[in-house]
Amino acid sequence: MPRKLKDNRGQFGTTPVFMASISTILGAILFLRFGYAVGNVGFFGAIAIIILGHAVTIPTALAVAEIATNRKVEGGGDYYVISRSFGLNIGAAIGIALFLSQAISVSFYIIAFAESFIPFGQYLNEISNLGLLGNFMEDRKAIGLISMSLLSLLIISKGADLGVKALYVVASVIFVSLLLFFFGESQIDWEQVNFFSKAENADNFFYVFTIIFPAFTGISAGLGLSGDLKEPRKSIPRGTIVATILGAIIYVLVAFKLTISTDLNNLANNQLVMSDIAIWGPIIPIGLACAAISSALGSIIVAPRTLQALGKDRIFPYKKWDFWLAKGKKENNEPLNGTLVTCVIAFFFVYIGDINFVARIISMFFMVTYGAICLISFLEHFSGDPSYRPVFKSRWYISLLGAVLSLWLMFKMDTLFAFLSIIIMITFYYFISKKSSDKREFVNLFKDVLEQVARQLQIFLQRKNESAVSTNVHWRPFVVSISDASLTRKSAFDITRWIAYKYGFGTYIHYINGYLSKQTFEQSKDIKHQLIEGKRTNVYVDTLISPSYTSALAQVVQLSSISGTENNLILLEYGES
Repeated sequence: MPRKLKDNRGQFGTTPVFMASISTILGAILFLRFGYAVGNVGFFGAIAIIILGHAVTIPTALAVAEIATNRKVEGGGDYYVISRSFGLNIGAAIGIALFLSQAISVSFYIIAFAESFIPFGQYLNEISNLGLLGNFMEDRKAIGLISMSLLSLLIISKGADLGVKALYVVASVIFVSLLLFFFGESQIDWEQVNFFSKAENADNFFYVFTIIFPAFTGISAGLGLSGDLKEPRKSIPRGTIVATILGAIIYVLVAFKLTISTDLNNLANNQLVMSDIAIWGPIIPIGLACAAISSALGSIIVAPRTLQALGKDRIFPYKKWDFWLAKGKKENNEPLNGTLVTCVIAFFFVYIGDINFVARIISMFFMVTYGAICLISFLEHFSGDPSYRPVFKSRWYISLLGAVLSLWLMFKMDTLFAFLSIIIMITFYYFISKKSSDKREFVNLFKDVLEQVARQLQIFLQRKNESAVSTNVHWRPFVVSISDASLTRKSAFDITRWIAYKYGFGTYIHYINGYLSKQTFEQSKDIKHQLIEGKRTNVYVDTLISPSYTSALAQVVQLSSISGTENNLILLEYGES
């Protein structure tokens, strides 16, 4: 059974959710890679990337808002939402993938932070010969590893509170950087602006999309604070939706400003092109550094909480692992051990140092998570679950769009990575299912939806049959059979099956002589289970308790077929005389 997550609730309101989300959305990719995207795919290509990205993230934000206002949301963010809706087995499989993407995101932002130091190191080398120190200032990997070390020590010693406070300063610097960029002068004449062209030897559209998509995943940063919010049911919808919409608007404006300010080849090849356009160039590396470190802070706060929630749900193969990861500091339940694991993973990818490779991995795992959340929302709309009563309501077709787009984009971005991601998810699910006592699996997940579909089909068929003109041309056998010897003779069942086959519909009733009581009711349930498990054919099986065979026949004749069409044939079994 999923365990209740007892987190340190009551610290933060809606603003930190918005700040964490918008700081990640307007983060390192905006300053470091968005010019590259506009140069390689052109202005309208960049708009297409923004639309495609938000066609996944906006339905996800709406779905998160919907699910969050339906039930009490505790610590664990995305993982909590998924596991308490999908079930622990499926939720934990997605949760592990989500944790990995969040942990790897830390390294992505630290590598981007190291990039912001390069112009500063080059400037110092130009004005004075610093020797080894100057070379160090231009070494991305060295700066990244040292930055990762400092960040790890900071977050382990100070925890989430420091990270949230830093978000206010960082968000302010980002907005100032953007203002100075927008007020910058264009380097080309208006006549030279071409909204339809792109740079020479441009990269593939979906390759560029893969690099840029992590910029749109800021909703996870806000949702990950769920265990630290006073009222997550209010704060999560407000903060994530406002941040997502505002982020989309700003990206469109930045794409327009880049296109009218410099040529596309410069955009494609100059990583810090925004610095050349801004009124005061150094503000862009400063903004990049702040954006990168804030996004890294957001990820390093969220990832350990996801891992802590997984540990509390006891999904790992060894109990010692579960207890170790679930453990938090006594005073505020900070996930210290989860933070250590996150830092180790981040160090590994910082050492690799390839920002594009890291972006591809992050994009794939986030796409899996977002697709799952949208699918949850879509299924909840169709299941007719009376306990699903969210205060905020999205639309089923919006969630369906998000789920379908996520799957499609996974394979368009990288077919090999998509297959590997799915195989990894299936492997996680298989091993978790072996250990977990939670039996809500895929069949149960879709059961409510199938029941709703079946109900609508039965009503539809009944109405059509009532209005249709009777004719023998399209006659089909809808046979009902009754027998009290179901466990000793199978002749009646076999004949019912042969008559129905695929051209009609068969209903088989096992007759139990007697009056309805607790004993006969339990007997009927047991026999029905035996028949369903033992026969496993395309005949519908049920039981009937009646004091006499005559009264049982009278009841059977009046029964409506489960198929939605009236029975037109009855099969009786007689003993040999």
